[in-house]
Amino acid sequence: MSAVPATDAVSDPDAFHRRMSRWNNRRLAPATPHAGWRDDAREDAEMILLEGAFVERMRQEAQPWLKDLPTDVDGFVAWFENLQGNGPGENDPLFPWLAEEASYEEMRWFLLQEVAGEAGFEDLVAYAQVKMPTRPKLELARNYWDEMGRGNEGGMHGPMLQKLADKLDLHPTIEGTVWPSLALGNTLVAFSTTRRYAYHALGALGAVELTAPWRADHVARGLKRVGVGAERKYFALHATLDVEHSRTWNEEVLRPLAAERPECIPSLAEGAVMRLMAGARCFEAYRAHLWAEPLRQSA
Repeated sequence: MSAVPATDAVSDPDAFHRRMSRWNNRRLAPATPHAGWRDDAREDAEMILLEGAFVERMRQEAQPWLKDLPTDVDGFVAWFENLQGNGPGENDPLFPWLAEEASYEEMRWFLLQEVAGEAGFEDLVAYAQVKMPTRPKLELARNYWDEMGRGNEGGMHGPMLQKLADKLDLHPTIEGTVWPSLALGNTLVAFSTTRRYAYHALGALGAVELTAPWRADHVARGLKRVGVGAERKYFALHATLDVEHSRTWNEEVLRPLAAERPECIPSLAEGAVMRLMAGARCFEAYRAHLWAEPLRQSA
């Protein structure tokens, strides 16, 4: 294990999230037994503490959004659904601009950041469903099966996004990605792989399904406008499919959990808000780059 000085997400978020991303890439990759496993375990112990401190700080930042959180089932589900269009980062002006004005190279830079920060929705769902009650677990299984193309390789969402990346010749790297995009991926991985944040994961992933269609539609329109053909299917699909995914997630995951385990309502809500806050930081960083300075072709 290399001796990397400890950093935190406040004093140096850029270094922190690049280090966190490299750690997540290493620890989640399939591997075989090797002589350096003790060094990996020591790094894991250190990084788990840093990751936990990061998440706890984000939880505090989310509290202003939770002041009026209902504690009854119907009230909570309605509150959650109201995040669409009203939560952090919703209706960001970046997306109409992508749909109507962005150049081909500007679309490429935006998608480079998005692909780099993609944590793999199907894998996050698979982690999050462990030991969940039957009704939510069944809905998570259905969602996972959709993400996996219902057993058809051509319909798998991950490879569908990769086809777009290949078409646009995108080669994402940790070093070439703005740190808020890395932070978004790191947040979702922390939720899904850490059992004390399991309900945060379900709230966050539900927020993705709830809010993705509006953004995906604008990106799909922008890709069509700049001449991208069938490879834009990933975004065109999510502009419609996630509407139904959101409806069933809210009814089959959030509602039964809130009814059977009311103590998890704050965690579900925090996870949703924290995911949207992380997205809002991404959009702000994207706008700062795309609107305030010339596009860096080498980014």
